[in-house]
Amino acid sequence: MLYFSRFKTALILGVCVLGALLCVPNLVAQPASWIPWRTIHLGLDLRGGSYLLMEVDMATVIKERLDGLADQARGALSRANIARPYTVVADPAQTRLIAHVPDASRDAALAALRTLASTDVSTPNGVSDLDVTQIPDGGIAVTLSPVALQARATSAVAQSIEIVRRRIDETGVVDPIINRQGQNRIVVQLPGIEDPNRIKELLGKTARMTFRLTDETANVSAPVPPPGDDFLPMENAPGTKIAVRRRVEVDGANLTDARAGQNGQTGEWVVNFTFDSLGTRRFADISSRNVGHPFAIVLDDKVISAPVIREAITGGRGQISGRFDARSATDLALLLRAGALPAPLTVVEERSIGPELGADAIRAGALSLAVGFVLVILFMGMFYGLFGWLAGIAVVVNLVLMMAVLSLMEATLTLPGMAGILLTLGMAVDANILINERIREEARNGRTPLNAMETGFRRAYSTIIDSNATAFLAHVMLFVFGSGPVRGFAVTITVGIVTTLFTATMLARLLMVRWYVATRPALLPV
Repeated sequence: MLYFSRFKTALILGVCVLGALLCVPNLVAQPASWIPWRTIHLGLDLRGGSYLLMEVDMATVIKERLDGLADQARGALSRANIARPYTVVADPAQTRLIAHVPDASRDAALAALRTLASTDVSTPNGVSDLDVTQIPDGGIAVTLSPVALQARATSAVAQSIEIVRRRIDETGVVDPIINRQGQNRIVVQLPGIEDPNRIKELLGKTARMTFRLTDETANVSAPVPPPGDDFLPMENAPGTKIAVRRRVEVDGANLTDARAGQNGQTGEWVVNFTFDSLGTRRFADISSRNVGHPFAIVLDDKVISAPVIREAITGGRGQISGRFDARSATDLALLLRAGALPAPLTVVEERSIGPELGADAIRAGALSLAVGFVLVILFMGMFYGLFGWLAGIAVVVNLVLMMAVLSLMEATLTLPGMAGILLTLGMAVDANILINERIREEARNGRTPLNAMETGFRRAYSTIIDSNATAFLAHVMLFVFGSGPVRGFAVTITVGIVTTLFTATMLARLLMVRWYVATRPALLPV
């Protein structure tokens, strides 16, 4: 066990040198853009930045579900040939629809409305998402079940987190932390962003874009719009409204790309977009049937522009103009690429952490690491003599290798991560203590120096492997089920366990063997 071939020696030393080289990018600036330069990033608590707690507007989610369900209910009643007149009214406060039909058609209406449960995504455990019952006043109530509401809330928050992540990634923020909190809240941490106003604007927009026909016969000065119409404000003309059909001809969900650009003739900023195959067919069909009529582009209930269709648009490409500047065009393109939120997000809490506080945290963390590191080295040297100082060298290399792996992963270092580094140093010393105590015990039992070293290493291995394996599994689970800084702590410890096994069982042993070969001592210095 104490024999090291040249290849094995070169491999161990090569790993140590490679680790030192991978740490260099954390100390010097990148000399050229083409050189890979992976570094450790600092988290919000070390670098400073912004913290946002946002809440998903579940009332909007419920309202949109009821609006869609009302259209489905009217269609179901119509297909069932229910005698008119009948009414279908949404009651968001009670999360239900109320349908009133003639008494003679009530049984047929009940049967027709019960078929709606199969038209929506089923809730967990196969429970229907709708309860269709007759109420005392003779009407029929179609109620969203509590299980369905919970499932829809979970889906809305999960979808919102994904879209928030896409939007932030498009802005270039490095290592944002986006997690769910509670039932309908999202925590967003933005390291290095001291003024998050632009991020808040991007995240606060639902960004649901639709393409609709306008109603050229409607009187926009009327107090209420005609049936089937909405009076929507123009984005760039305050006080101006336009009559827009409620029917969505083409949905923004059919967009595959959106990029900011400039009009080649006028030089104004525009947003160029591209549809998928379904959107292309719908856009071609609607444009061919409405040549000469305005076509409104609506974003979050505001009309961006309403150009007149000059000819059929069959290529699946279009352009949005509307007095954009470079930033607003870029932001709109970003929002369209990332997709629409299922519901608006509101900022519940906002905090800013200045770089001064982060610098203080770095100094405090670095001081604790330095003091802990020095005390560990002194302890090993005082109690185990030369072998203790050799173990100290292995601990130094262990720290270098940890930083190298974290740099290669471009990990985000937080205060819990720094605590994990310090804890790893203690774990590394544990392994060396087991080895040195075993060697000391074997030497006291009368074994020769060479035999004591070999037996001590062999008998300490099983304990070292078992203890580190259980710690490794525990921290893997911590990473899988944890979030935010907890995962950072788990990553640091997990990497530290791997490097500890290498330095304690390979490097420290190599150093001891090289010392023994060079000196051939009669007694071991333990």
